[in-house]
Amino acid sequence: MRLLALSIVLCVLTASTASGSDEAALLAFKAGLSGRGSSSPTALASWNGSTSFCNWDGVTCDRRTPARVVALSMPSSNLAGTLSPAIGNLTFLRWLNLSSNELHGEIPPSVGRLRRLQVLDMADNLLSGALPANLTACVSLRILRLRRNQLGGSIPAELGNTLTRLQKLTLSNNSFTGQIPASLGNLSSMEQLSMSFNNLEGLIPSSLGKVAGLQYLFLFGNGLQYLFLFGNSLSGELPTPLYNLSSLKVDHNRLHGSIPSDIGAMLPSIQVLGLDSNRFSGAIPPSLTNLSTLSYLYLTTNNFTGFVPPTLGKLQSLKQLYLGRNQLEADIMEGWEFITSLSNCSQLQGLVLAENSFGGQLPTSIANLSTTLQQLYLENNRISGSIPEGIGKLVGLNILCLSYNSISGVIPESIGMLANLVDMALYNTNLSGLIPSSVGNLTNLNRLAISNSNLEGPIPASLGKLTNLFLLDLSANHLNGSIPKEIFELQSLSWFLDLSYNSLSGPLPSEVGTLVNLNGMLLAGNQLSGQIPDSIGNCQVLESLYLQDNSLEGGIPQSLSNIKGLAVLNLTMNKFSGRIPDTIGSIGSLQQLSLSHNNFSGPIPATLQNLTMLWQLDVSFNNLQGKVPDLGVFTNLTHASVAGNDNLCGGIPQLHLPPCLILDVGKTRKQRLKSLKIALPTTGTIVLLVSAIIIIMLHHKKRKQQSLVTTQFIEEQYQRVSYYTLSRGSDEFSEVNLLGKGRYGSVYRCTLEDEGAIVAVKVFNLQQSGSAKSFEAEYKSAKVGDFGISRILPKSTATTLQNSKSSIGIRGSIGYIAPEYGEGSAVTTVGDTYSLGILLLEMFTGRSPTDDIFRDSMDLHKFVVASFLDRALDIADQTIWLHEEANDTDVTNASTKRRNIQQCLVAVLRLGISCSKQQPRDRVLLADAVSEIHAIRDEYLRSWMVGIEQQSSFHNSKRRHHQHTNKHKAYSLGGSELGDGLGALGDGVLGELAWEDEADGEMEKKNLKSAINKLSYLQICFKDHLYSPYNTDSHWY
Repeated sequence: MRLLALSIVLCVLTASTASGSDEAALLAFKAGLSGRGSSSPTALASWNGSTSFCNWDGVTCDRRTPARVVALSMPSSNLAGTLSPAIGNLTFLRWLNLSSNELHGEIPPSVGRLRRLQVLDMADNLLSGALPANLTACVSLRILRLRRNQLGGSIPAELGNTLTRLQKLTLSNNSFTGQIPASLGNLSSMEQLSMSFNNLEGLIPSSLGKVAGLQYLFLFGNGLQYLFLFGNSLSGELPTPLYNLSSLKVDHNRLHGSIPSDIGAMLPSIQVLGLDSNRFSGAIPPSLTNLSTLSYLYLTTNNFTGFVPPTLGKLQSLKQLYLGRNQLEADIMEGWEFITSLSNCSQLQGLVLAENSFGGQLPTSIANLSTTLQQLYLENNRISGSIPEGIGKLVGLNILCLSYNSISGVIPESIGMLANLVDMALYNTNLSGLIPSSVGNLTNLNRLAISNSNLEGPIPASLGKLTNLFLLDLSANHLNGSIPKEIFELQSLSWFLDLSYNSLSGPLPSEVGTLVNLNGMLLAGNQLSGQIPDSIGNCQVLESLYLQDNSLEGGIPQSLSNIKGLAVLNLTMNKFSGRIPDTIGSIGSLQQLSLSHNNFSGPIPATLQNLTMLWQLDVSFNNLQGKVPDLGVFTNLTHASVAGNDNLCGGIPQLHLPPCLILDVGKTRKQRLKSLKIALPTTGTIVLLVSAIIIIMLHHKKRKQQSLVTTQFIEEQYQRVSYYTLSRGSDEFSEVNLLGKGRYGSVYRCTLEDEGAIVAVKVFNLQQSGSAKSFEAEYKSAKVGDFGISRILPKSTATTLQNSKSSIGIRGSIGYIAPEYGEGSAVTTVGDTYSLGILLLEMFTGRSPTDDIFRDSMDLHKFVVASFLDRALDIADQTIWLHEEANDTDVTNASTKRRNIQQCLVAVLRLGISCSKQQPRDRVLLADAVSEIHAIRDEYLRSWMVGIEQQSSFHNSKRRHHQHTNKHKAYSLGGSELGDGLGALGDGVLGELAWEDEADGEMEKKNLKSAINKLSYLQICFKDHLYSPYNTDSHWY
């Protein structure tokens, strides 16, 4: 009796002690935790002495021993802090789930005391350190989930020797290193093994083949190099246990080899096969189509070659087929049969064939694919022909990408039937014709990109119905007309609106201010006119505004200063005028400010010194004046250009501007009186000179009648023009129309209103000694020409005019004429050299010598001299020149290409400068210029071929791949085309020197221009800000 009583007392005391131990362990666990932001987590609100700990939230006690905790489950409970070692005192614990919190620190070794523990789930936390070695003492574990933490070190080999009941082991998304322990093959109860996205390396142990119940094997995202399944470690038949494997994912490793030809008999239960992002090669075996349970096949980013098995449609459970980024092929004769076969796959949702070598016409049978198809990626192939009209049957599509192909023809009207489409990418193709108005029916579109193609006509106003659109890119086409105001009313536009490099015209409507969510607006390279609306200031989240290369005018609106996040403002090559607003200095985020080639006047605002993020400033070729700021950001600008503003001074030394003069106000009046003393005699002298000229003209009138033959020659070809007409046609001989100045006078551009013809008019400076004689010589002479002038004159007058000193009625184009001809010099081949130089500069900069930007003392020659050494690529004509290095992902090769292009361009521009110097004696000989052209051609071709050979050694099996880096319209120029063009230019010069008459001359000029057009071998490529619908993680593979 006493023994029974003692036993009862001991049991009560033990239970009481255990109860106290579990409660104390829970309170210690609570003490180590807090809610996010140090507040107490609400999940622990019930953890207090007012109730039994068995009733606390997340705590479960044993029914038979109520004082013992058997489960602690608090997933997603907003817990933060460290895991208390006291957790190891809950020795009856069978279930511990603390997943999806913010626990940090190490897993305490005391967890190894939980021998009854069956489930340990601490996934999705911030735990670090290594796995405790004594975790292997938890011999009852069935599920161990530690994914998405920061755990590291090696995986203990003892796991496979002791945790024999383990069914699911998930260690993915950590930082484990070393090899996969071969002992894991002893876990005979294992059903799921996931170790993806760690730093594991070495071999995948063949012992895993002994795990009979293994259904899911995930090892992707490591550095594993060899897989037993596809290597040589196994011979004969595949071990029977792997017949149960339903999911095998080993993507993002360094696995190699080929898929065995009998794969169809090796994994009869497989549903998911993921081999993507490895180094597998060879053909896709036809037996793969025998895997009848296969639903997901991922083979992207490998080196698979050959044709896709034509019987792929036997996989009737197939939902996703990803074959992109391989070397698979098809042509006009065969290889597309698998598309027809896939029409049997009624559950197909995703088809990725991008970045292969599929060529030929896209089969019309693609329209017979399942209406469940949601994603169709065909970009970066060699597909030609047109888009099948039946494409509209794929009503389930939400992503359609056909970019970087050679498809042509028009966009079918049926495309408007794809009502579920979210992304449509048709850029970098040969599509032509109009944008179908039915595109406006795709009201679910988020992204529409049809740039760098041959589309024409107006932008349909129906695009204004795309109220979910946040990206619209129609750049680099041939679109014309005005921009529909409906486009500017799409408040959903947020990424960017790119309509650049088309032929769009008209003003920017005030509705542009409706784009309140837009980050980037690119309207460069059009024919837009008018002023920037003040409403632009409403676009307060705008970061980039590109309006260069248009005909916009007026001033910069003050409202631009409201856009505080604006980083890039480019207004280059317009007709803006007035002062640069001081308020620009309040846009604190501004990094690039480009205002060159406009009519801005006044000083550079000192407020720009406050723009601490500004690194590029270009205000060149305006009418700016005064002192350039030299404080603040101006002391360390990376790129600054103020050239072409003759009245600027001061600034940092790198700008090489003259110092600013400090005027003495007291001397000003004296200087004015002195000027007046000089002006009065000068005026009298001019009056006397005018009288003298009148007398001389009357004297020679009689001699003129005696020179009837010469007079008839001139009068037969030139009509009389009144002074009033000349004055009106040149805007009263304004500076805007000034073409150049010589010793005896100035030459102005004049537009004859009745005929619309543009002529050059010379106005003589009567103060210059010899001007009257020059005028007489001009009056008697006949016309000469520009390029090739010494040989294009009619034979009947060639002898007479070779010794003339005429610039009246010059045959040829204004701006190409040697300046000495305007001063009465004889016609020589040295003048031809000048014309050749101007032609070279025009061809390679894309700027005519008579462009509006060249005024006052600035001309094409000086423009190139100022920039050709260090900014050659910047001033090159964008329509014939490509910065080719942007298309090459190989950094070394890109650098070599850039260097070769830069050297060639500098050489050509230097030759153009040497040919077009002001003084004839300073110009190179014409024959030497022709030889230099050929030498430049030969050197460029040599460097280009060397680059090709070097590239081939690294990429012999790779095809050319386009990539974009630039927000401007860019074109591809092949090395051979450039070389041929330069050679043709040199040969054309020689041909022009041999012209015998005017008719031959015009024909030869036409042939020369045709040869030079080889320089414009245009192959459009996309811009660097460039969007691709699979660049986001949510879309690609």
